[in-house]
Amino acid sequence: MSDTERLPQPALADIDLVTVLHALGDPVRMTLLLSYADGAEHSCDPRGLGLEHLHKSTVSHHMRVLREAGVTTTRVAGRNRFVSLRRADLDFRFPGLLDALLAAAAA
Repeated sequence: MSDTERLPQPALADIDLVTVLHALGDPVRMTLLLSYADGAEHSCDPRGLGLEHLHKSTVSHHMRVLREAGVTTTRVAGRNRFVSLRRADLDFRFPGLLDALLAAAAA
């Protein structure tokens, strides 16, 4: 997949722990993290993410914060956007962080 098919995101070396933790410090973004943890690509439809109570622009904002922090990547396919977790990048950069966050969120 070429970089032109992805929305801008930080390079692996530029992913910063403080920025990642700040991005995940919001309950809505933690809900998104739990959804993305399955490893699949997800559309931006709030209903499919369990966020139907939020306005679409609010969900888009939260998705942008996660992408700009380096937590997710967004693939562009025409007018559609598909979001997935940058699991391998985050595990490489901060070993054990995602597992700890996901376990804490599930508890």
